[in-house]
Amino acid sequence: MTRNGGQLLVESLVALGARKAFGVPGESYLAVLDALHDTQGRLDYVLCRNEGGAGFMAAAYGKLTGQPGICMVTRGPGATNASIGVHTAMQDSAPMILFVGQVGTDMKGREAFQEVDYKAVFGTMVKWAVEIDQIDRIPEILSRAWNMAVSGRPGPVVVALPEDMLTSLSDMAPLTGPVEIMEPAPAVAAMEKMRAILAEARQPVIFYGGCNWQGDSMARLQAFAEASDIPVVAVFRYQDQLDNNSPVFCGEAGVGMAPHVRRLVAEADVILAINARFGENSTDGYTLLDVPQPKQRLIHVHGSDLEIGKIYRPELGIQAGPNAFAEALSELAPVTGDWAAWRAEARAAYEAGFDLPDLPSPVDMGKVCAHLRDVLPEDVILTNGAGNFTVWSGRFFRFGPKARLLAPQSGAMGYGLPAAIAAKVAKPEKTVVCFAGDGDFQMNCTELATALQAGAQPIVLILNNGIYGTIRAHQERHYPTRVSGTTMVSPDFTMLARAYGFHAERVETTEDFPAVFARALASETGAVLDLNISPEALTPRVTLSQMRAAALAAQGNG
Repeated sequence: MTRNGGQLLVESLVALGARKAFGVPGESYLAVLDALHDTQGRLDYVLCRNEGGAGFMAAAYGKLTGQPGICMVTRGPGATNASIGVHTAMQDSAPMILFVGQVGTDMKGREAFQEVDYKAVFGTMVKWAVEIDQIDRIPEILSRAWNMAVSGRPGPVVVALPEDMLTSLSDMAPLTGPVEIMEPAPAVAAMEKMRAILAEARQPVIFYGGCNWQGDSMARLQAFAEASDIPVVAVFRYQDQLDNNSPVFCGEAGVGMAPHVRRLVAEADVILAINARFGENSTDGYTLLDVPQPKQRLIHVHGSDLEIGKIYRPELGIQAGPNAFAEALSELAPVTGDWAAWRAEARAAYEAGFDLPDLPSPVDMGKVCAHLRDVLPEDVILTNGAGNFTVWSGRFFRFGPKARLLAPQSGAMGYGLPAAIAAKVAKPEKTVVCFAGDGDFQMNCTELATALQAGAQPIVLILNNGIYGTIRAHQERHYPTRVSGTTMVSPDFTMLARAYGFHAERVETTEDFPAVFARALASETGAVLDLNISPEALTPRVTLSQMRAAALAAQGNG
């Protein structure tokens, strides 16, 4: 059977297991859009309003499902708009494939209309950037792109599609299915040495990360940690992967790191790091461990050999995928040692972190989160973008074994709403709640139209304090009283949301929240709740005025 390049690509994607593609249409890949006309119900095109939102959706979809999130955009500005999602997927280690229309092969190198060299633009941001110049190579290159996105350290791949290649004809057969790639498994000798190092510890810590845990792998890790009574710490924004109710879970190593977590990692004598890439935020600016030789005895387990020893030299490096390692761990006898008090102290500090004073705000987010912990279903999906407000979804919610968090390690504003929409597309039966600041929300609020059209309408909580909170906090600490560029005038969010077909309400006081949120849960059209937050309540324990006063006092002493 003769097919054009668009048909060959789409039929191969269906065979690989792609079910959703997020994108904004463009004339550079009309042949692909035409082929998608015939795959409705098998591979659906989710029409987005901006390529940045589409990129975020694909990145979040990959993070949630473990399958590559598919994004399709046009050349030039379409690709550069989508780049924020690509960067987010890379830092999250989430599988994603960005397909970009490209100028015809006969025009390349002339700076044709919207021409971009995608290998140059995306080369340092992705696992692989490639352009398919010959139609017969579509199955080959697509298979490699898919496999690369999900294997080793998962991440994004960019595939450029010249327009004339997509309209060419070929009798090449599409792919017939995915390739099963077994994770590298740890050697018996490696597991024995790892256990021996742990047995010599006085203050061990297990440090985990990544989104590619499957089945009961995390439960196996949790069982080993509980049987060995070893405290467990999540890397930045991956606390949802292990049951937070477990007595060994002691918190997240991330931005604004809790003192007890910092102390736990810094004072550990043995660290078993599994599936973690040692990012800046999870190492407190690379200060918790000395570079390149940590004082702690480090055991680094990762599916990619490129991650082991990239920053820190481990005493023992084990190239193994998280699931294969967890299976081997389940066959290992627990490790015993005199560290019960070490673990118990860290867990008690984690528990104490939920105790908050009354906040100086009409809507007290500490009390709101306490209510959410009581009423949200156990399989809820929370999302957020970037800003001071993310402390509420990240630090003041207990993620059980079925709950999930979609939040960007890249610190990208505007991620939360597209991620929530992607979550509703992937899991329409789930309750999805997006936490968004007023600035964060306005980065991609037009994607409410995507949610309406796709029937994927989450609940959105806008923490509306009228400022860019994170930057304002930095200003108050470093340039007190000299506020510049961080105060916002915003629209009426409830009117805006209703225009997009959402249920919407303004929440003026803490006491109003339970009834309003109950109506949001009951709404069949999702909900946008505009929460009246005082800028004074910039952090859970330090007010804006206190930040300013401390900075002024320090300057005076200086």
